[in-house]
Amino acid sequence: MTSGQRRLSAITAATFLITLAAACGSGGSTSSSTSASGEASAPAAQELSGQINADGSSTVGPLTTAAYEFFAEQQPKVQVAVGTSGTGGGFEKFCNGETDIQNASRPIKDEEKAACAAKGVSYTELTVATDALTVVVNKENTWAQCLTVEQLKKIWEPAAEGKVASWKDVDSKFPDEKLTLAGPGTDSGTFDYFTDEVNGEEGASRKDYSASENDNDIVAAVSGAKGGLGYFGYTYFEENQDKLAAVRIDAGNGCVAPSAQSAQDGSYTPLSRPLFVYVKNESAKRPEVKAFLDFYADNINKIATDAKYVPLNSEQEAKLKAAVQSLGAS
Repeated sequence: MTSGQRRLSAITAATFLITLAAACGSGGSTSSSTSASGEASAPAAQELSGQINADGSSTVGPLTTAAYEFFAEQQPKVQVAVGTSGTGGGFEKFCNGETDIQNASRPIKDEEKAACAAKGVSYTELTVATDALTVVVNKENTWAQCLTVEQLKKIWEPAAEGKVASWKDVDSKFPDEKLTLAGPGTDSGTFDYFTDEVNGEEGASRKDYSASENDNDIVAAVSGAKGGLGYFGYTYFEENQDKLAAVRIDAGNGCVAPSAQSAQDGSYTPLSRPLFVYVKNESAKRPEVKAFLDFYADNINKIATDAKYVPLNSEQEAKLKAAVQSLGAS
């Protein structure tokens, strides 16, 4: 499995496609289908074609890519291009009318709403999965198995720049090991979320760290230095847990490890968060876009689970399907 793509195993993919094939039958436009979760879904559509452009979060992008890879088995002539310029960079393109779908690891900001309104871009927000934003350290790190939110703030707040340079500066019990920091760049929704929850202000962060919109760069930086520390989405940790260790977080009620369960039940605070897809309403009127979104929503938890994302709860899943069903109306 390559980082950033979340391609499913051959066995899992084959099982999923067999389910779809059985559901779709021989493929007439009037035949009924069944979603991967076993629920009734929309009738099988006629063969479609066209180009769908998506961009935005590097955390959510691979989920949209996984959905497209399965969708392509039904609609091979529909192409979905998924860029990962970061949530902020993606919203610039989305609000400028350049993309149909915006993957986002945070909600749209007021200034982005204004930019979309200025260009006449109306949209619908869809919650597609949950994430446990994960703080990671080098495998050789034996001292920071759990960090408090206050310790994270001490490491990452603007006042730490040039001052908190060693692990001993974080806690006198820690070794005098150089603190090597890596994390998302300022266009990342993960950066926005982390700085808001940990430092108390969105965008407030020390700048003397290795910043990248490519999570693979963060993996390399942390795994390459004994005193390394970074953060990104939970699925990137799952892909790289042979190279990195996840830090448990203590928000005042004890140390809690990031996991699908702790993200869903709310015990992993304050770093569990929803993940979003924003859809341009005008684009949703195109049959190929609507068909892709229908497929995405009907099979969301199967796709999320197999692609190692935290699936939605039943209430969230129902809300997503209802929102997608309403898209494309004149």
